[in-house]
Amino acid sequence: MRGEILSYDEGSGTGLISGDDSIRYGFAQSAIQAGGVIAVGGRVDFVPEGMEATQIMILASTAPAAAFGQAAGSPTSAAPAGAYDFATALFSFDGRLRRQHFWISWLILFGVGLVLNFIPFLNMLGIVLLWPHLAIGVKRLHDMGKTGWLIAIPYVVMIAGWVFAFMSIGVSVFMNAQAIENEDPAVILSTFGPALGILSLTWLVAIGFWLWIGIADSQRGDNKYGPNPKGE
Repeated sequence: MRGEILSYDEGSGTGLISGDDSIRYGFAQSAIQAGGVIAVGGRVDFVPEGMEATQIMILASTAPAAAFGQAAGSPTSAAPAGAYDFATALFSFDGRLRRQHFWISWLILFGVGLVLNFIPFLNMLGIVLLWPHLAIGVKRLHDMGKTGWLIAIPYVVMIAGWVFAFMSIGVSVFMNAQAIENEDPAVILSTFGPALGILSLTWLVAIGFWLWIGIADSQRGDNKYGPNPKGE
């Protein structure tokens, strides 16, 4: 009987074959005749024994077969070189990300964040966008030949800025409690002015950092993080 390999698990050495009789048969690697290469989607000729396939012969197939050990239902061919891969760009920390794909990813995240901010109760979900923001930043740094840990710079600066801002306000309120209670404009300005200045500086650092990694060119050739995504 003939059929098609539906799945194969390299670890256990077992898989499933969908027979032309519409029945699924389990099989073991030992049932494959010598020289046969197991590939999801490949056509086979086999002898059914109950619900098991035996004496399996791998047939030549015109359909593109998935790589050895690929999970059933996964794509059988990779995306064209240089094409934008949504899942890899936004959720993986491995490899490199070219400038064009960085800005595509950033615009996607900006649009999603904007929508979430205008939907009641969903704006709290904006925190989940931190992961893809970190992912595109780390891979962009990799593309520049830099360590991905540099992505911590704007976040550390921002946290430190908030701490110093609150400390500045707290000290000023403690020292000028009576004047603030009397709503003295000069004292209020001196209380909150430095804090606003510190917070503004942290935002400038963050904006400058993201512009830097978004504008800097790729490191030519391969580096320790992978091949140049632009093929240069």
